[in-house]
Amino acid sequence: MSLSDVASAAAARPAERPPLIDQYRLMLLIRSFEERAAVLFEQGVIFGTAHSCVGQEAIAVGAAGVMRETDYLVGHHRSHGHLIAAGADLHRMMAEMFGKRTGYCKGLGGSMHIADLSLDILGCNGIVGAGIPHACGAALTATLRGTDQATLAFFGDGAAGQGATHEGMNLAATWKLPVVFICENNQFALSADWRTQRAVEDLADRAAGYGMPGEIVDGNDVLAVEDAVGRALDLARSGGGPTFLELKTFRRMQHSMRANLPDVRDRAVVDEWEPKDPLPRFESLLREAGELDDERAAALRSEVEAQVEAAVTAGLADEDATVDDLLPAVFAPHRRHPAPPRGGGRELAFMGAVREALDLELAADRDVIVMGEDVGRVGGLFRATEGLYERYGAERIRDTPLTESGFVGCGIGAALTGLRPVVELQFSDFAGVAFDQILNQAAKLRFMMGGTPSMPLVLRMASGGGVRLGAQHSQSLEALFSHIPGLVVVMPSNPFDAKGLLAAAIQDDNPVIFLEQKLLFFGDPVPVPEERYAIELGTAKVVREGSDVTVVALGAMVPHALRVARELEPDGIDVEVVDPRTLVPLDTGTIAASVAKTHRAVVVHEAVQFGGYGAEVAAHIGEHCFWELDAPVTRIGAPSHPMPYQKDLELMTLPGPAQIAAAVRLLVRP
Repeated sequence: MSLSDVASAAAARPAERPPLIDQYRLMLLIRSFEERAAVLFEQGVIFGTAHSCVGQEAIAVGAAGVMRETDYLVGHHRSHGHLIAAGADLHRMMAEMFGKRTGYCKGLGGSMHIADLSLDILGCNGIVGAGIPHACGAALTATLRGTDQATLAFFGDGAAGQGATHEGMNLAATWKLPVVFICENNQFALSADWRTQRAVEDLADRAAGYGMPGEIVDGNDVLAVEDAVGRALDLARSGGGPTFLELKTFRRMQHSMRANLPDVRDRAVVDEWEPKDPLPRFESLLREAGELDDERAAALRSEVEAQVEAAVTAGLADEDATVDDLLPAVFAPHRRHPAPPRGGGRELAFMGAVREALDLELAADRDVIVMGEDVGRVGGLFRATEGLYERYGAERIRDTPLTESGFVGCGIGAALTGLRPVVELQFSDFAGVAFDQILNQAAKLRFMMGGTPSMPLVLRMASGGGVRLGAQHSQSLEALFSHIPGLVVVMPSNPFDAKGLLAAAIQDDNPVIFLEQKLLFFGDPVPVPEERYAIELGTAKVVREGSDVTVVALGAMVPHALRVARELEPDGIDVEVVDPRTLVPLDTGTIAASVAKTHRAVVVHEAVQFGGYGAEVAAHIGEHCFWELDAPVTRIGAPSHPMPYQKDLELMTLPGPAQIAAAVRLLVRP
């Protein structure tokens, strides 16, 4: 397009859009910020890494020019420009890059993770493509609340090959979510061009495969960006669903500000794109339109440079991040709950108790939603959601595609924007498919944002063996989840606790892994109150008093431990059984008090013994109760091999009452 054509387009530009000179100033501000940051990095003032968007300013400014203030924005690792264009504070951005307490994330997140929830900027991400499902979750929140908000999800051409990107786009198109996917195709990943990354040159060609419109846009033309993003936003708000925009642009700096990597990009491509720099191109347009001259241009440059320098000066003078902010940033405070009522006369089995907890929380709070594979009309693989679809409808009991990373990430985005999603993974083994969203997103986002957001997300999953489903549907992964800071881990052992703990998990403001062990699905019903109640997270329970030995049992091992206690009572062995109920946070006080009374301890779980959660419990007992012990702590768990399919071998693999009884006898009467 010639300058005269561009000038004509500018003249026809809608009046509600920002003045062109303001757009130019904003592009200058982004360029100045990035260039100053690069100098500070070379000087050793900014440590680690940062990723420049020099050459891509027109995309950020053009998109922000047609967004509403209430629209959500999800960025990526190269998002300084998006943040500035959306109104983020330069001082707080610089302070974050300096590791200062006044930074957006209190110095805990750094350049790649800046967020401002007050501006509906949901955060940026160091994991390529990981934010795409979060954008879907924010759009789902807007859809369910009828707020007319849309979500802009920015990502690079490298992210277009990530599974989370494909899953998020498929989910958004399937549910017709109001998302605009903006691919900033800057020609290279860290060093590799498109031929190394994919078989198709134009990523917009993929849009048809998702069932959404796709468009290629000149990403160095701010007016073209405005028009394309504006059309996509109009479609999203009208209920037409998402759009895929491929904005062709160029990253003029290296992948990151690290200086230890050679620039191996094709020189011919660099030479082709350098003259297309959006800033001088836009400046020429403004000069032709009579809105800019040498004096005005110099004044604007001086103005934005002073603004950036003020941010640098203020940020450097601020207090460094401190150790006092670390642990408080991991978890939001847990809610307190009154003591639960007694069981009463009505009895429920384990899955019935889970279903009733979901029902009561859905009824009490419209922000509670349930999503997962086959949770709707089927009622869940283990019938946990049976009848809920008919009662609450498809909007709140949402069947998802087979896309664990996509719908777990969607739950994260929904939780960040005010909903309380309960996401069902049919088996804990399937968490591996969504592990980045659990490990790097749900568990870390609150911390990386300086302890600012709440993350009221529950991930329910069936755990363990006993139903002959083989190695990929029978794992007990509680030790793995417990090792990840930022996750609450809950493992109930009976229907009464399952109902109360699930209610507490849904009401909590943290991501909760809720493990339902399959062996418990076949247990006898027990008295469960009909009313809504919650059991405080982090409180263990002494389920049987005893004086000779403490058995700390997890989940499905609690009924086994109680059976052993009954069987050993005629032999004069008095067993105390402690159920932690919540593995993170762990109620070490209750366990220590029990060991102080009995002076002996057995820890038993269904998971593999080596490296299992029982090792952590045993370590706590050894560290804090050493002088109370009359014998070493005994651990019981499964052998170190995957779960076999053959029924007799599976039964032999699972710890049972015989092993517990033998360990107790050996401790009490060696």
